[in-house]
Amino acid sequence: MISLFLLTCMFGTANAQDTISVSDFGYVVNSKTDAVPFVKKAIAACRNKKKPVLIFPRGRYDFWPEQSASKQYYESNTDVIPVRKCPILIEGFKNLTIDFKESDLVFHGMMQPITVDSSENVLIKNVSIDWDVPVMGQGKIIAVGENYIDVEISPESPYEISNGKIFFVGEGWRSELSDIMEFDKETKFIAQGCGDGCLGNDFYSYTGEEISRNNIRIKYKIARHPEIGNYLALRHSARDHAGTFIRNSKNIRLENLNMFQNAGLGILSQYSENLSFRNVQCVPNPKKGRVFAGHDDGLHFSNCKGQITVDHCRFAGLMDDPINVHGTSVRVVKKLGDRKLLCKFIHDQSYGFVWARPGEKIGFIEHEFMNTAGFGIVESFAPVNPREFEISFTGPLPSVITGGDALENLTWSPDVIIKNSFFGSCRARGILVTTPGKVVIEKNIFESSGSAILIAGDANYWYESGAVKDVMIRNNTFNAPCLTSMFQFCEAIISICPEIPTIDRAKPFHRNIRIEKNTFNPFDYPVLYAKSVQRLIFLNNYIKRSVKFKPWHPRKQMITLESCQKVRISQNKFFGEVLGKNVKLINTLRTDLQLDMKQSIVIEN
Repeated sequence: MISLFLLTCMFGTANAQDTISVSDFGYVVNSKTDAVPFVKKAIAACRNKKKPVLIFPRGRYDFWPEQSASKQYYESNTDVIPVRKCPILIEGFKNLTIDFKESDLVFHGMMQPITVDSSENVLIKNVSIDWDVPVMGQGKIIAVGENYIDVEISPESPYEISNGKIFFVGEGWRSELSDIMEFDKETKFIAQGCGDGCLGNDFYSYTGEEISRNNIRIKYKIARHPEIGNYLALRHSARDHAGTFIRNSKNIRLENLNMFQNAGLGILSQYSENLSFRNVQCVPNPKKGRVFAGHDDGLHFSNCKGQITVDHCRFAGLMDDPINVHGTSVRVVKKLGDRKLLCKFIHDQSYGFVWARPGEKIGFIEHEFMNTAGFGIVESFAPVNPREFEISFTGPLPSVITGGDALENLTWSPDVIIKNSFFGSCRARGILVTTPGKVVIEKNIFESSGSAILIAGDANYWYESGAVKDVMIRNNTFNAPCLTSMFQFCEAIISICPEIPTIDRAKPFHRNIRIEKNTFNPFDYPVLYAKSVQRLIFLNNYIKRSVKFKPWHPRKQMITLESCQKVRISQNKFFGEVLGKNVKLINTLRTDLQLDMKQSIVIEN
């Protein structure tokens, strides 16, 4: 019989044999030398282990692009560039753990900090990601005139002014100021009414001049005057690298990760399966006095499948949506036979993908009414160029499908759980979700500056597919900052707003959405807007009026139902002078609304 001591020794030795430290290859933590060549050697050494554990001893690690891997990746919702610089490249691995031991990774220039490509069973944990020179500027408003604002620029944001235009200058890059977001000096929320076009339309006509070092004057015919003392996020640079990119991978976990900065989307997962994010934070670096976090979205999921789980995560100060889950629709160019089509990627930041594989299920979408005209199984997929491809099916095409219509790949449709997370004030909305899989959004807190939850879908503009079939929104808290500014599709705190050119009320786009046992603290009228939904339930919610902000939204109804069927609004409780307490019906039959009259809700037609 083997002793416990001997077993412990045996397994301890095995574990030690599978553990590799970056310091084994000569890197000195906190030295500020380029870690890339040392990390490359450590990752290569992991290939010889059965279940490797790569350790980064706690400290600071600096990364430069020159020795980083150069990879050609077509990345969803990201600018197409010749190569991406990938300093930490995890490619073709199975059963790998990377424990950064709460280290700080500091990047220089435009780079993609972590890339997971064609790998399985990977755990990445205990790390903070930031830039030495952030790819976003920050300033503080020190004076406001009729046609100008004076801004004190953060020392973190080197700049120069050329021909009246402001350029921010970093390590190997120079980019022009393109947009501004205003943050309240006390709360660090996006300022009410800020939205897109913070200072008004045609901002590009501004001129800038330096008053003194780190103090600049921005001259412009200002439509909305910001408040002295508030902060400005000064947006510039392209969206060209994700903070972390997960591609063609399976069973990937990220835990205890702080994404303080990036050069594009925060964590982009694309054509990957079974993804888990626990205690991931996309927030401003608390040590650096910033109001901004990432360049764009926090967690972005494009054409994934299996189970996506987001648990105990936190988002604030992003310049786009904290979470976005969607597929990619493609346009039919023409029929090449009764079983074959020529198709095209439409959106300029989403093309070049291997969009389908043999055996996958495809939905045929009639683009004008957004109806699914039928389904097919892929027989073959052949790229013609990065924009176009030929696709053939095992059976005949629906007769109604023609040029201009669209396809969606239903095989790449994930189930989603988002729970126990905080959605702070970011430039746009809180959660965007368009997937026919099972969706549960529960026990979260929302303080988004636009809509807290957007369920969209289209095959005409963004080409982000995914009519929902099963969504549960329960036990969440929607606080007063929700819907303080207008962004695209922000019709209410919860906005169900697919883009449908011509709505057919008899054929709803979305189905089975339940909004139950939530707490809403609206300061304004619109709580729920729903377009083209069948079987919508708004049940047992607690709605209490807030007076923290002034009402402003053009929609003056608490609930708006447009082209909906089989709606139930029941057992909701109201406290305070809730604005509206009304339901507006647009192209929705009164017989399709089951309304509990004890709620004292008025119906408008």
